Amino acid sequence: MAKILIVRLGAMGDILHALPAATAIRAALPNATIGWLVEERWSELLTAQGRKASPYGVSPQKPVVNNIHTLDTRRWRQHFFRPSATAEIAGALKRVRKIDYDFALDFQGAIKSGIFAKMGGAKILAGYADPRESATRYFYRKVLLRQGNHVIEQNLALASEALQPVLGSRELKLLAPQLPVDPTAEAWADSEISRLGIASYAIVNPGAGWGAKQWPAERFGKVAKALAAHNIKTLVNASAQESELARAVVNASGGNAFELRCTIGQLIALTRRARILVGGDTGPLHLAAALEIPVVGLYGPTDPGRTGPYGANVIALRHPESETTFSHHREVEAGLLKISAEEVIAAARHLLGGGHA
Repeated sequence: MAKILIVRLGAMGDILHALPAATAIRAALPNATIGWLVEERWSELLTAQGRKASPYGVSPQKPVVNNIHTLDTRRWRQHFFRPSATAEIAGALKRVRKIDYDFALDFQGAIKSGIFAKMGGAKILAGYADPRESATRYFYRKVLLRQGNHVIEQNLALASEALQPVLGSRELKLLAPQLPVDPTAEAWADSEISRLGIASYAIVNPGAGWGAKQWPAERFGKVAKALAAHNIKTLVNASAQESELARAVVNASGGNAFELRCTIGQLIALTRRARILVGGDTGPLHLAAALEIPVVGLYGPTDPGRTGPYGANVIALRHPESETTFSHHREVEAGLLKISAEEVIAAARHLLGGGHA
């Protein structure tokens, strides 16, 4: 049976945008060996923490991918000329080549992903004709045009075309992506909710990949205060580097929001239990959409038509004055600032059923 390597190293949202294609491949080719090249820090999106990747089938803890090939390119760049780093890189690539993949699908389109995909030794390496970094296309044996508007649709189409020799008459159908169920993380989530005394909650994610995508913290606090009127408290998801931002949301919430610090596996477990998630174009937003949790997405410099929350129970807000750009400006994009807290509250109430919690 076919051996297929997916190449999407990071980050959270991008991996979640590739996961529906992997889920579709698993459904169409249940006996295929599917591998994934991924940065180690994102591997919990594919397998429960502490579970070793194995070529012997899948499970609720590792529902889609047989072989998870982890990389740590950030650390390797810092210590590239040390023998230990070069030995780690060589060892990682050797483990990939040992599987003898038939196909590699580069959903990332960066020089970095193209190099690792090429060195993985797959017989056919496929990627987009217009990759993120144009020189990457020269690594590909199969160069394919993008089909579809949203990146999830594009990834599914690329997989469908690249894998046609083994799919035959079978079709890759767009399915809800399968995420790991980590029993330890699930137990932690139940315990945390009990500790906070929360019966029903929303999650807000005030952080963003860069400043232009970051809606003001005080407005997230207003959203939390409005949700509290419907007996919904708010968990503020933030990294250690975003603690000041999280505190600003909590302070603006009138005591109705709690700062949240957790692992990816724990965030998956908490998101499964959430009533709704509100956030910008970031990984946790796409995680909620993947888990079919209602989502309000706040968009400015990025295009929700291409990278918006994907699903039936989502609302992506974007002001008409916003312009799409990939320039990582620090200042909040002007159009994003024109999305009011009242608009977001109305969208949340609509998704929650007209404001009736």
